[in-house]
Amino acid sequence: MSSKPFILLGKTIPEGKRTVLDLEVAKLHTRTTVKVPVIVERSSNPGPVVLLLAGIHGDETNGVGIIREIINLELNKPKNGTIICIPVFNIFGYLIQTREFPDGRDLNRMFPGTLNGSLASQFAYQFSEKIAPIVDYVIDFHTGGGERDNIAQIRCNKNDEKGLELAKVFNPPIIVYSNNIVKSLRETLHKMGKTVLLFEGGKSKELNPTIINEGVNGTKNVLIHLGLIEGNITVRETPIFVKKAKWLRAQHSGMFKIRVANGSFVKKREVLGVIQDPFGDFKKKIYAPFDCHIFCINKTPIVNKGDALFHISLE
Repeated sequence: MSSKPFILLGKTIPEGKRTVLDLEVAKLHTRTTVKVPVIVERSSNPGPVVLLLAGIHGDETNGVGIIREIINLELNKPKNGTIICIPVFNIFGYLIQTREFPDGRDLNRMFPGTLNGSLASQFAYQFSEKIAPIVDYVIDFHTGGGERDNIAQIRCNKNDEKGLELAKVFNPPIIVYSNNIVKSLRETLHKMGKTVLLFEGGKSKELNPTIINEGVNGTKNVLIHLGLIEGNITVRETPIFVKKAKWLRAQHSGMFKIRVANGSFVKKREVLGVIQDPFGDFKKKIYAPFDCHIFCINKTPIVNKGDALFHISLE
């Protein structure tokens, strides 16, 4: 917003230029240096700094695909302000397609990190100290873990007025009220006074064209709204607000067949799925306990009693 030098990772970012920086994390045991590419597009005009970040969990590739497409369409080239893209944040997990860091920790539970802690904690600390302070807005792209398949949605705290305003501008199919998780990236950024949107869509280890399209269109809406790029905001339909939710869990173990489309509104006693054994001895139907929206389905073919199957709205 001011005319003072824009410095990121110790380097001055020139106006009107594309700059690619490397956030150095650590070395592999082979002594190969691992670097996280940070792509900076700074306009010649003042404006907010927006960070687009994906891959905090290494196997969540839909978010990587979203930012890649944003770069491909040159939506990250602002007329005003600055757009920073980090397509792959957890580069370790991305290389071997695992959720965690090499030390087994969930990076999204390690913020703001410490200077001399675990590898994941040190990496979180570098981000919190060197990148987070200079950004104004963040869109953090995620997918469902494992076989959990999320409808495209924005999650934000119900008391975050700025976040809710941007969530509506993003215009996803569903907006879920979600409290900040302790030591998560979202909680840390919120405490720093940043406005954060958490996008969820699809499941891990996939590139879903529908989810990627939702993420790109929503991000474009936000960038237009904030004045970084030119264009018209696209409003397709009014998002469904999920103020409270619960997981519908398996009452039996067995083979799981889904009988309802993800994102559906279902009526009480509607059959959502069937659990059956491989020997033909039993077949148990799963019924909707009440009228609700389904915004996540566990698409694993085999379930155990107690497994989370359907994420449904309570109100």
